[in-house]
Amino acid sequence: MLTGTVDVGSDNRGTLAALTRAAQYVRMSTEHQKYSTQNQSEIIQKYADSKGYRIVRTYADEGKSGLSLDGRGALQKLISDVQNHVADFSAILVYDVSRWGRFQDADESAYYEYICRRAGIRVLYCAEQFENDGSPVSTIVKGVKRAMAGEYSRELSVKVFTGQCHLIELGYRQGGPPGYGLRRMLIDQGGEQKGVLTRGEHKSIQTDRVILVPGPDEEVETVRWMYHAFVEDGRSERDIAAALNLRGLRTDLDRPWNRGTVHQVLINEKYAGNNVWNRVSCKLKGRRIQNAPDMWVRADGAFEPLVDPELFAAAQERIDRRSDRLSDDEMLNLLRAAFDDRGYLSGLIIDESDRLPSSSAYRTRFGSLLRAYHLVGFRPDRDYEYVEINRVLRQLHRQVVDDTSREIARVGGEIHRDPETDLLSVNREFTASIVISRCRETWGGSLRWHIRFDTGLSPDITVAVRMDELNRQPIDYYLLPRIDVSPPRLRLAQDNGLSFDAYRFDTLDHLYVMAMRSQLMEIA
Repeated sequence: MLTGTVDVGSDNRGTLAALTRAAQYVRMSTEHQKYSTQNQSEIIQKYADSKGYRIVRTYADEGKSGLSLDGRGALQKLISDVQNHVADFSAILVYDVSRWGRFQDADESAYYEYICRRAGIRVLYCAEQFENDGSPVSTIVKGVKRAMAGEYSRELSVKVFTGQCHLIELGYRQGGPPGYGLRRMLIDQGGEQKGVLTRGEHKSIQTDRVILVPGPDEEVETVRWMYHAFVEDGRSERDIAAALNLRGLRTDLDRPWNRGTVHQVLINEKYAGNNVWNRVSCKLKGRRIQNAPDMWVRADGAFEPLVDPELFAAAQERIDRRSDRLSDDEMLNLLRAAFDDRGYLSGLIIDESDRLPSSSAYRTRFGSLLRAYHLVGFRPDRDYEYVEINRVLRQLHRQVVDDTSREIARVGGEIHRDPETDLLSVNREFTASIVISRCRETWGGSLRWHIRFDTGLSPDITVAVRMDELNRQPIDYYLLPRIDVSPPRLRLAQDNGLSFDAYRFDTLDHLYVMAMRSQLMEIA
C-alpha cells in the first residue's frame, strides 16, 4: 500500500513551513504486533515532532518480508522517487534498521540507503539508540545492526524448519491438498478429531493439527483398483486413466484423469500411510530446489494407508524398472528424440509421453531435469515452458467454455456464445467472460495468479479459473462482477481476504443457479 499524507491547516501553515519535509517508510511482516505499521508510525511521529520534521508522505509495505526488495512495492516506489528526483522531502524516517530490511547481504541494505544519501536525502532510524549522522560510531553500529537483522531471519528460518520437521515426524500434515481418496482431518491438541476440512478451509486454533484420513469408500476402492491394475494386471497409467474416464470418475479437482494424474497417485507415499516432507525446499527467498531423498523428512505409518505398503513398493519397483532397464544413453536418446520432435521439453511433456520414463526418473538418474535437458542439447528458457503451458490452457479454455455453455443450457438457461470472442450471453440478462489464470511461483515460493479482464468486451461477470501449481487442473473459480471488480488486471495470492475471496467458489454451481429459469404457475 502506498499513501501520501499531507495535511496543512490555515492556522499553522507558517509553523509547518518552517519544518523539514520528511517521508516515513513503515513495513509490517507477520512476526510480531509491536511492529505493526500503526505503532511504527506513532514512534516515527514522536521522533519527527522532537526533531523538527513534518511528515508529508507515507510509504507502507504491509505483510511483506524484508528479505529482499522483491514484492515490496512501497520501498521500490520510494527508491524510484528518489532516483528520479521527484521526492518532495529531504529525509526518510524509519522505525529501525530491521524495518528498512532484513537483507541477507548487509551491503544490499547499505546500497539502498546510499542511493538516498547520494540524492541528498537522509535516512533516519527513529527507534535506534544511535544517530545516523555518518560518524564512525554510527557506521559501525549500523553495520552490526544490519548483520543482526539478516541473522535474525536466518535463525528464525532454522527454528521454523526445525518445528515443521518435528510436526512431520509426529505424523501431522503440513499444508497441501490431500489428494484423491484422502481427506484432511482436523484434530485438537489431545488427538480428538474435530471434523474434515474442505477445500479452502484452514485451522483457526494454533494448537490444532491436521492429519490425513481415508475419504469416501468409492474413492478408496478406486485408488486400490488403480494400484492392482498397475501392478498385477500390468496396465499403463494411460490405460488406467482411460478406464477411469470411461466409468465417469473424476479427479479430486473434478477433472478427467490423464497419465500424469494417475502417475501422481501411484508414486505418492501418502497412499501407503507415510508422511513425507522437504522434497522441495526454498529458504530465505532463495530458489526452489529438489532435495535428495536423504534430506527428506518422513514419518512412516503416520496415516491409515489406503493401499498395502507391499503393494505400494511393488508399484515403485515397476516404475523404477521402466528406467532401470534403460542405460543413461538410452534414456537420453529417448529424451533427445522427444526434443527433436517437439522443439522444446518440459516435465509435462515427459510425463504425458508413453515412450519416455517419468520426469521423476530423469531427475533421479541425472540429478535434475535441467541437467538432463543440457545433455540432449536443450537450453531451457522460461518461455519454452510457457509455450507448453499456454497450449494446455488454450485447450482447457475451450473445454471450460463448452462445459459451461452446456450446463447452463441443461439447467434451462438461454445461452448465446459469440463464436469470435467466446463471450456468453445468458438469458439476455447478463454476459460472462471466462478467463484462465495461470499459476505463477514467486522467488519466495509463494503462488500468484494474474487475472486480465477483457475490458473491450465489458462482461457483466468475469469467471476467473485459477489453475493449480502445475497448471494442469483448476482449483477454484472467482465470479467477479464488473460493478464491484473492474480493474484491467488483478493479482491474487493463495488467500486474498474477504474483499476478493467472497467471490471465490469451488465449482461453477453458483453461476448455473444464476442462469436458471423458474417456471411461473399459470393462475386460472
